[in-house]
Order: sequence, then C-alpha cells, then structure tokens
Amino acid sequence: MTQTLDTQQQVRPMLADTGLKLGLFSANCSGGFAVTKIEERWSASWDDNERMAILADEVGIDFLLPIARWIGYGGETNFHGGVLETLTWAAGLLAKTKNITIFSTVHTAFNHPVVVAKQLATIDQLSHGRAGLNVVAGWNQPEYEIFGVDLPKEHDDRYARAQEWFDLIQRIWSEDAPFDHDGRFFNGKHIYGNPKPFGGRMPILNAGSSGQGREFGARNADYVFTNVFGPEDGAGIVEKLSSHAQEAYGRKFGVLTPSHVVCRPTRKEAEEFLHYYAEENADWSAVDNLMRLQNLHAKSFTPEMLATYRSRFAAGHGSVPLYGTPDDVADELERYYRAGFSGLTLAFVDYVSELEYFAQEVLPRLERKGVRKPR
Repeated sequence: MTQTLDTQQQVRPMLADTGLKLGLFSANCSGGFAVTKIEERWSASWDDNERMAILADEVGIDFLLPIARWIGYGGETNFHGGVLETLTWAAGLLAKTKNITIFSTVHTAFNHPVVVAKQLATIDQLSHGRAGLNVVAGWNQPEYEIFGVDLPKEHDDRYARAQEWFDLIQRIWSEDAPFDHDGRFFNGKHIYGNPKPFGGRMPILNAGSSGQGREFGARNADYVFTNVFGPEDGAGIVEKLSSHAQEAYGRKFGVLTPSHVVCRPTRKEAEEFLHYYAEENADWSAVDNLMRLQNLHAKSFTPEMLATYRSRFAAGHGSVPLYGTPDDVADELERYYRAGFSGLTLAFVDYVSELEYFAQEVLPRLERKGVRKPR
C-alpha cells in the first residue's frame, strides 16, 4: 500500500521540525573522535555500540551517524584502525532501537549503486522508516589503494561519479519497471529494485565542505554536513548554502556541523579532562597523519583551519568544541541554533557515561530555552 505524505512524516522524524537535531558521530570507529592514548578511550566494540544506541534512543537523541573507514591513521593507537562496517552496523542497531534514525555512510567509489539500493531498502523496511543515507564521494587515497582503484585528482570527477551513483539509486527506488542505464561510470540492463524504502523518501545527508561537496548537497541532500570555525562564521555559511540551494534548485535543506563535547559539573573539571586526554595523552603521530591526509586529498578543512587545528584534531577530529558546565554547553548549542544550524553531531570520549550526563543535564536546558522540542 502506498504511504501518504502524512504517514511519511510520522515515520521520518529526521524530516520533521522538532528544533535542533542532535546526533552521535563516529561511535563505530575505535577512538571515536578523540585521537588519544588514554586507556578508557572508546573501543567501538559491538557491545559498546549497542549500549550507546539503546541509551541514545531512550534519551531522545535524533540520529546516529557512522564513518565509513577501511584503514587506520597509524600512530601509537592506530586511530580508527578498528571500524564496524556502516550498513551492517545500522541494520543491527535499528533492530535494537525504536525511534532513532540511523544513517549508513556509503562511499560511492567502493559500493555498487544497485547493491546499495537493495541493502538500504532492506534496512529501511526492517526499521519501518528509520534508515538514512550519508553519501561520501571519497578523499582518502590509502583506502582507494586497498580496493585497487585510483583516487580521481579532480574533485569535479569525484562528485560527477557520486551524482550518477545517487541518481541511479533514486531511480531504482522510484521506478517500478526495469530500465537500462548507460552512463559515464555505471552501466546495466533491466535494472530493478523491490522492495522500495519504507514510507517514501529516505533522509539524505552529504558531508561536504568543498565547493563541489556543498554543491552536491544543495542539489540532493536533506542535510549538508560541513565544518566551520564556530557559530559566527557558521551563520554566514548557512546563509550562503541555503540561498544557493533555493536559487539554483528551488530546494531547502538543513545544515549540520560536527562537535566534540566535554561536559562536567564545573568548568575546571571539563578543562582538566580535556587537557588529560587531548594534550597530555594525545596520539600526536596519528593526529599528524590525519591532518596530512586531509591536506593532501580532502577539502573538508580550509588551509587556515589546518594551520591552527592540531589540538582541535586531537580533541575531536577538528570539529567544533563544546566544553564546560551544562549551562556552558547548552548556551553554546543555542548559539549554533540561532546562527541557523539545523543540528550538530556530538562526540564524547565515552559515548555511554558522558551521554548519560549530557542527557540528564543539557537536554532539559535546551528544551527550556526552546531550542529543542521534547522527544
């Protein structure tokens, strides 16, 4: 039976207007977002991810977003050396949760669109419409070498492939009759997909900070995921992206940015823990490898960011910092909301114990501020 728009909105909470969206990022990767050597760093084991997802679902976190990674960054800890594959990770966690949206992050260079269309439709059916797709055009050359393929030097070529990949998946999801496709990057005959996603359009996210990445998001995504210095420059980026999407494509979307959180009862406690894990015990070799690869092959960070972000990379992969007391963190989140952001992703050194405190202390403050509606 065809789902009505009203039904679709009920089963697609990521597309509903509920205030500032908050998601957890990179919990499927060893270390999470903290490039640290401390013993209590995030393991990314399945058991820990299951505990994290169930807790996030219970406290009202809106979504989970994984990183698709195939090789670590070396250093003493081999940061991101252990990673749970995102489609199977999402399927397992969707089966364990009830309300939360869970994205699969999929590289267009390594995954055939006909297979991905079937995998995501299956996951979406399993969860009754709580799956999402994060499209990644690729940037990490050592990962391309694993698959025996070349990283296109030009961003335009990476995103041309991503656009054809995405268009083909959308066609599989929307058309009932078999069709042939003869494109620049993909070819196939009598292509067909059944079942379709549950309840209509699946939420689409694109993590792009380059000009080409933002253009792809403006054309295709429900949310563009981009790096900023803070809410001040972020407000201009949100305005620019939103205006371009409306003028060029007649579309509206939300803008998200990644963050890392250190929230404690006092600012002194927060600062001490930050110094402990991200200064005294940072895995600086892994930090430098990560930043070197970002500088060589990605455009996620500007040269100015890379020149000043070494400590920020150790603390949270270069994402924006949210440090201090519950009031400090809630106030800073409100600043991003007032700057026009639709949401942020959150990362913790420990995605379970620190999320418990965040949910108890920060979420109620955001609701009282009118930044988020109760979940």
